Amino acid sequence: MKMILAIALGYILGSIPFALVIGKVFYHTDVRKYGSGNLGGTNAGRVLGKKVGAIVILLDALKVVLAMGLACQISVSAGIWAGTACCIGHCFPVFAHFKGGKAVASSFGFFLSLWIFIFHDPRYFLLPLLMFLVVLYLFKFVSLGSICALLFSALYITGTVWNIADLSVIAAAWIMTILVIYRHKANIGRIRSGTENKISWL
Repeated sequence: MKMILAIALGYILGSIPFALVIGKVFYHTDVRKYGSGNLGGTNAGRVLGKKVGAIVILLDALKVVLAMGLACQISVSAGIWAGTACCIGHCFPVFAHFKGGKAVASSFGFFLSLWIFIFHDPRYFLLPLLMFLVVLYLFKFVSLGSICALLFSALYITGTVWNIADLSVIAAAWIMTILVIYRHKANIGRIRSGTENKISWL
């Protein structure tokens, strides 16, 4: 029962659409009607400005940290699955007709939580972040950097977690990787056709 409650808590926290809330409350703008239509930090930044985008990214990451921090009081597995549910909730939020973001910031919230609550090792957060920044610098695609970061993280976790009791974190890492790739399927198509937007500030 506690595990179910932890997962439910994670999903509910993940469903909080900060891009939508900030856009409507402070800017009287529904970001779903502009840009890519996604409720994530990238689209919020594109529509409302870089400052808002950064705030949304931070809040989307921190909601996962909160979910995992609370659920880890029950057990490590509860924390892992609460974090996974939070990322799923971000993509399919009950408070926004199940149309949310792409789980990139929330995935980094998961990586940060692995460092803080699970492994106490900064590499679980810093190495995927480095992969994201390197790919972003080389190719100028946020979507490609995000996908590569998730793939790297899943491979790194798979290669470094040997305790059978921690196998849930491997499963969670691959679930989130598949989720992020699925949410970026349109971006992948645009990259292949040469029509994906590149960042201009790097």
